[in-house]
Amino acid sequence: MTTTPQQTTGLKAIPRKAGLLSQAIRLKESVFALPFAYLGMLMAAGGLPTWWQFLWITLALTGARTLGMSANRIIDVAQDALNPRTADRSLVTGALKRWEMTSLAIAGLILLFISAAMLNPVTLALAPVAAIAVVGYAYVKRFTWLTHFAIGWTDAIAPAGGWIAVTGTLSWEAVLLSLAVATWVGGFDLFYTSQDIEFDRANGIHSIPQRFGITAAFWTAHGMHLATSASLLALGLWVGLGWPYYIGWAIASALLLYEHLIISPKDMSRLNQAFFQINGYISLTMLAATLASLYV
Repeated sequence: MTTTPQQTTGLKAIPRKAGLLSQAIRLKESVFALPFAYLGMLMAAGGLPTWWQFLWITLALTGARTLGMSANRIIDVAQDALNPRTADRSLVTGALKRWEMTSLAIAGLILLFISAAMLNPVTLALAPVAAIAVVGYAYVKRFTWLTHFAIGWTDAIAPAGGWIAVTGTLSWEAVLLSLAVATWVGGFDLFYTSQDIEFDRANGIHSIPQRFGITAAFWTAHGMHLATSASLLALGLWVGLGWPYYIGWAIASALLLYEHLIISPKDMSRLNQAFFQINGYISLTMLAATLASLYV
């Protein structure tokens, strides 16, 4: 059977379209929240969970993140078109169509609910809460400068979800882990949104940098990341984790400090390094250290 030029062009377009969709939902940024979801899973199980739990926890978080990021792109498309930093995004340029992004969001929602149902009744009952949170946080910046705390607690669903998926309950240890994630994500979101301060002021977007200035935003981030480090240390002591955990905690805390040293209100030229690279190292370090500590 001979392939026509039109069919060949269509086949070549599939990987390109998949790449655009992956880029649109920032799939590579899964390295931020997913390792902390596994932390909740590991601590709840006291080691490795069953393969069944691991599979469906991974798929549930993939579905939630896909839903949230796809919805965020659709919700913010008008703002993205006005912002020079985001004007080249695929949904703005037309490289991706709104129906394609909507279909991806629906697929993420379905995957979230199926995965939650395969874990336990509590995860299924809480799946709508997670869905509302990952979609709804995009609207918070339209009303209040508390948006950074909203995105932090939205990402904090991941470790709590990992814990609940294994045990069917939410313990105070999981809440403390979620606090660590919420302050960590909210803190680096303060850095990231500082680069849009002028755009936010001109377009009525609420944030701490827009409301109180970049210096105040950086001091708030300092405090939040101090809380992150303290929460992770307290969690290790509470759960009784082994010495590898504290080595990982020390490395992660040092990376957080380094992140604060390489950017400042006067120089944000290394913001992308701090945001995309260092934060990824932090989450992976804590995951490896936690896993090691459970077997020492």
